[in-house]
Amino acid sequence: MANFDQDRLRSGVGAGTQATIDQGLRSYMLRVYNYMAAGLAITGVVAWVAFQAAIQQTDTGIVLSPFGEALFTSPLRWVVIFAPLGLVFYLSARIQSMSVSAAQISFWIFAGLMGLSLSSVFLVYTGASITQTFFVTAIAFGSLSLYGYTTQRDLSAMGSFLFMGLIGIIVASLVNIFLHSSALQFAVSVIGVLIFAGLTAYDTQRIKSMYFEGDGAIVAGKKAIMGALSLYLDFINMFMFLLQFMGNRR
Repeated sequence: MANFDQDRLRSGVGAGTQATIDQGLRSYMLRVYNYMAAGLAITGVVAWVAFQAAIQQTDTGIVLSPFGEALFTSPLRWVVIFAPLGLVFYLSARIQSMSVSAAQISFWIFAGLMGLSLSSVFLVYTGASITQTFFVTAIAFGSLSLYGYTTQRDLSAMGSFLFMGLIGIIVASLVNIFLHSSALQFAVSVIGVLIFAGLTAYDTQRIKSMYFEGDGAIVAGKKAIMGALSLYLDFINMFMFLLQFMGNRR
């Protein structure tokens, strides 16, 4: 009888500990998704505001404003294009030595720079097709991320395969700058969607596995920001590849 009572006590403690871990994990993942959603919101608002500032109505139609010419046709456009990439490398390299607030600010700045960089899509595609593609991306992303969070299958083996595929589409995209092949561009878009679909599930599981109940507030905060950055990049890239063959050009 005494042994039975001890076993029941241990089971109760174990169940309580597991419940605490589960609650902590849910809070951690919710924080990751909140950061990501806020980053996407900042990107969308900045992209729309920059687009509106980049055009002006004249008697002959819509033309680029001085700000639009500087943003899209001057050498400044290369700064706008590559600045977000530079900030990603900076954040990844310095995250351990940064405070949580500094990492948050860096993430918000990155999201804003991405908005400037992506404002050009409003010049190329119709607003309706951009909205439609965004919702398709959101549904696909949500489903894939949920799968990565709930599946019992180990997705770590996918990581190296997906990374190799990512390198492949980057090389193909660079080559196509000179070839201007519509067939190659279509193939890159389709493969890109598949790769970032896989990365969404893989990164979600990886971020989930990074959770540790004993982490302090600082470590947990930094993990959440870096997790949000990974999922943000998965979402944006999936959206851009989908837009290339779903979007209606102006």
